[in-house]
Amino acid sequence: MSSTLLEVTRGAHEEVERLERLIVKDFQNEPTSSKERLAQSHRVRHMIDTISSTAQRLIEIYEDNDNARKDEIAALGGQTATGTNVFSAFYDRLKEIREYHRRHPAALVVDANEEHEALLKEEPQVEFSGEEAYGRYLDLHELYNQYINSKFGEPIEYSAYLDVFSQPHKIPRKLKSTRQYREYVENLVQYLVYFFHRTEPLQDLDRIFAKVEAEFEEQWADGKVQEWETAILDSEHVQDQQTLIDLDYFSTVEELVELGPEKLKEALASMGLKVGGTIQQRAERLLLTKDTPLEKLDKKHFAKGSRGSAQNGAAVAPQQVGMLKEIAFLEAKLKKLSDLLSEAIERTKDNIVKKQALTYEEIAAEREDEETQADTESDDDEQQIYNPLKLPMGWDGKPIPYWLYKLHGLGQEFKCEICGNQSYWGRRAFERHFKEWRHQHGMRCLGIPNTKNFNEITSIEEAQELWKRIQARQGVNKWRPDLEEEYEDREGNIYNKKTYTDLQRQGLI
Repeated sequence: MSSTLLEVTRGAHEEVERLERLIVKDFQNEPTSSKERLAQSHRVRHMIDTISSTAQRLIEIYEDNDNARKDEIAALGGQTATGTNVFSAFYDRLKEIREYHRRHPAALVVDANEEHEALLKEEPQVEFSGEEAYGRYLDLHELYNQYINSKFGEPIEYSAYLDVFSQPHKIPRKLKSTRQYREYVENLVQYLVYFFHRTEPLQDLDRIFAKVEAEFEEQWADGKVQEWETAILDSEHVQDQQTLIDLDYFSTVEELVELGPEKLKEALASMGLKVGGTIQQRAERLLLTKDTPLEKLDKKHFAKGSRGSAQNGAAVAPQQVGMLKEIAFLEAKLKKLSDLLSEAIERTKDNIVKKQALTYEEIAAEREDEETQADTESDDDEQQIYNPLKLPMGWDGKPIPYWLYKLHGLGQEFKCEICGNQSYWGRRAFERHFKEWRHQHGMRCLGIPNTKNFNEITSIEEAQELWKRIQARQGVNKWRPDLEEEYEDREGNIYNKKTYTDLQRQGLI
């Protein structure tokens, strides 16, 4: 019908109130799986964004910069150029309503509640890679390849990289001022922000980063940022570092000539001096800078267009400080994001260690199980299950019979120190765990082969003592040629190798 400004305002207020009620209604439905929780969070995030945009539109209407709202209210009151006529304004509006319904006789009243109720049944499409498994794990393989192929990285396994990427303070400071490291940290922070927005859409990351920035600025001003305390002092000597050659160790041209032409050329270019001429001329030109400041050198020694930059070399230091400050702030963001995503990082580490002990077929089967479990997890969860004895659930999602619980001894707890004090309930689960990935990984960490000799061994100390005894026994049973290798003389007498060589050395054989 008529879309007057006041009607638009009323409709906007109604939409805000309706969305607020929908958010409350959505939160009253407790999600039964991580996938449902994620879908609920994104639905609520979408409704909050809609409320924010609608509220911003209302603010613009109430500010009334173009006086449209004021004119419309005046028109409703019958105020015209000739005077005030309330009845004419009323009948004009009534005529407009009747004309609308005459033109659209089949118009239906749309129930906005039904339209908004459909929002509660929507499943937002959130993109995750196969490795991320609907936001349960991080997928840092691309950044891992960037790390191991860089100068500041080291060739480590992916599982070790998950422990290292959140600790940038372990990388030497001299390797952090490169563009390669800056791009790596930017990509890493960008991915973590993208992952956080997808898995925690209700968190206000901008407010978190604003607090991080305020703390960082305060610590930077006081020089208390970890690993960056001396950044300003180091940048003041940037010109001395760029010369590449410490002239304090050289006093003659002949000593500089021994460095070679390429080294001299790099040193001259870093200071904006001419790099041409013979190696003797280059050495003489470089030696001039030992006792003479660059701004006092004759302009004939400078390359074209470089004298101004050489004289204004002090301007390089602030630029260097700004670049280092930006890298340090990115590291502060990285540490904060690592704290916020600590649970996901731990789950990723456990998943990687688990996958290392599985075959490809087992990994594919487990991924299919996770996908099907996410779809069928909430089928029967709406019904309240009566389980006062806290019995384990069976394949049908109901508690197993009590006689079966007692038969398998599921009330008996077995702890394995090798598995990190993991608890196993029932004798069957305890015996089976010796062949599972967690126990195998623990034995590998101890440097002990996981053989049948170590079944029923759950203590680290007992496993190490048994391994020492096995090694000692293998040393006793080892074949020793000096005592067991046999020799025969001409008369047919049998001796071991040691006795035979002793008698032969004495000339008795």
